[in-house]
Amino acid sequence: MIDGVKIKKLVVHPDVVEKGESIKKLGFLIEVLRADEGLIKKFGQTTFTVAYPGTIKAFHWHKRQDDLWFVASGTALIVLYDLRKDSPTKGQVQIIEAGENDYKLILIPKGVAHGYKVLKDKPVLLFYHTTEPYNPKNPDEERIPFNDSKIGFDWKKYN
Repeated sequence: MIDGVKIKKLVVHPDVVEKGESIKKLGFLIEVLRADEGLIKKFGQTTFTVAYPGTIKAFHWHKRQDDLWFVASGTALIVLYDLRKDSPTKGQVQIIEAGENDYKLILIPKGVAHGYKVLKDKPVLLFYHTTEPYNPKNPDEERIPFNDSKIGFDWKKYN
């Protein structure tokens, strides 16, 4: 596991049917992020994105902000690569699968490159919370090609 990455396994609370209610299919509730957990230093922004089966969105990293990712629907293969010079896990890759029936919140520290691939046949609906708001005049986003030889991750092995 890459130093500083935290994974919060999320608890699914099934809906409760009150006597006399007519519900076709029960839903559920998940507490994703709480201010009293110490996962986020400060709140910057929440963003929502949709990606379709087979899509690879990788890699990018941040100099100033931490990310917290929550895959709300579909299944994503999340790949992390530690770029931080002083990290005890510098150069390590971490692979995390997240999504439906495996809900978790993933803290990605600044300096850790990250990306994902949509697995299976449903789109991925991803919410991510950041510690800084996006600034189009000075974006905190550095890009690395998805097939970067230094990272050396073989996306084709996963579907």
